[in-house]
Amino acid sequence: MSSLDTPAANLGLRERKKQQTRETIARAALRLFAERGYDETTLADIANAANVAPRTIFAYFESKEDILLCEENGYLTALKRRLDERPAGSTTVDAIRGFLSSVEHPDEEAKLRKQVIAANPDLQVKMRGRHAQLEPMLAESIAQDLGAEPGDIRSLLIAASMATAFTSVSDRIFAAEAAGEPLPPGEGMAILDQVLEFLRGGLEALQRDG
Repeated sequence: MSSLDTPAANLGLRERKKQQTRETIARAALRLFAERGYDETTLADIANAANVAPRTIFAYFESKEDILLCEENGYLTALKRRLDERPAGSTTVDAIRGFLSSVEHPDEEAKLRKQVIAANPDLQVKMRGRHAQLEPMLAESIAQDLGAEPGDIRSLLIAASMATAFTSVSDRIFAAEAAGEPLPPGEGMAILDQVLEFLRGGLEALQRDG
């Protein structure tokens, strides 16, 4: 599972069991999505494969979509925490780069999840919808960088550029996966890093002018 998951050692027995059940359901679902297809897999199939009652799934996930895209929620939550807790004097770009450097390279489950999403246009749209949560999150953080009020047009424009960069890189990765020609390791992140460096320059210029 994601390196952003809470380490089991930091949890009590009850919480560890709940996390294990959640991970069991997610892994069983991912395997079925890859083998049978996302649309062809039912919640009953997932419950049977995970050896849990169907109602148990709803104690951890809201839907099939939530099971497949649960990692996205984890990344957004972790990024929000990194932005909120960034040291004084550091910028939104600093926080994002620090966050990206803390994320481990995709494991086999992450790669499989990408393949499932890349094969389903509806899932790609839904994932972009989740990425839309990035923009207001980034705008709030950038407004703090500029010492501006929430809703400041400059912070909104920069946030839109950052969110577009994330989405564009993700779309390129998924398109390559769908074509059976995955990008070389690190290429997507290298492109994103170049965009972030460009945006850093603009943000610093606005801070000087402000």
